[in-house]
Amino acid sequence: MSEIAPAVHPIDTMLGGRTGFTAAYLVAAEQPAIVDTGSQTSARTVIEALHAYGIGSEDLAWIVLTHIHLDHCGGTGAIAEAFPNATVVVHRRGARHLVEPDRLVAATATVHGELASLYGGLDPTPAERIISAEDGHRVDLGGGRNLLMAETPGHARHHMAVLDEQTGTVFAGDAVGVTFGEGTTYPAMPPSDIDIPGWLRSLDRIEAMNPVVMCPTHFGAVADPARTIAVTRAQLRITGEASIAAWRAEASVESVRAALRRELPLEAIVRDPQAIDYWRSVEWEGANADGVAAWAQGAVEAEGG
Repeated sequence: MSEIAPAVHPIDTMLGGRTGFTAAYLVAAEQPAIVDTGSQTSARTVIEALHAYGIGSEDLAWIVLTHIHLDHCGGTGAIAEAFPNATVVVHRRGARHLVEPDRLVAATATVHGELASLYGGLDPTPAERIISAEDGHRVDLGGGRNLLMAETPGHARHHMAVLDEQTGTVFAGDAVGVTFGEGTTYPAMPPSDIDIPGWLRSLDRIEAMNPVVMCPTHFGAVADPARTIAVTRAQLRITGEASIAAWRAEASVESVRAALRRELPLEAIVRDPQAIDYWRSVEWEGANADGVAAWAQGAVEAEGG
């Protein structure tokens, strides 16, 4: 089976029946961990993959989440039930939503509309099985191997990058953009708490980790971590400047949408037809405009107009 770093294995969650869309990652250490779970609709696929890697029902020790968007965390409740010895580790802002998921599921439906059914919902996880992680929290995998949890807001306030300190592998969630197939990375910027300056600082932090291997959740290890970080940084700077200018000029989501299409055109940047089709199929480009417009409005209002 595939190995992208020592004892690190990608699991294709087959979101919507498609390959190469959303990944979970197994760290098969003494105390095995899975980083991100995929959606609720993918839970059975992930559970079967863990068993195929030799992880029995009593073996999984940790379920570690980069953030609580449902394509990353929706399988948590189902996987926790299937592996009753596993403890869930999540940013402190996310823990309560895993215990009582109704608001999170409703918010996802608001953002994604009918496409929310692609992700499903989120089964509750008992509070006693959850660790609310602070910045710098370490997950002990045994044998001196640890996962370091680092706050990396920008895509979401509850976002954390996860560093496997032994191998230099960084599980980056959505902090370094989305890289489908042969396409170029492109940022996912959905509502409700996009923060461009905070995101740029988070990229600096990930860069300082000197990732040997870097794994976005969408999808798989990137060929050149440093280049992916640099491209994402440049794209976010363009996004910030263009959206602020658009909001100052017209103060509308449509003006921001037009600015992004002009200054950060999806097709011209991503180029790979299958990658573009993946973006279109989930309407993430439209969600980007909504998320960025909300940030731009707040930034312009904060500076007094």
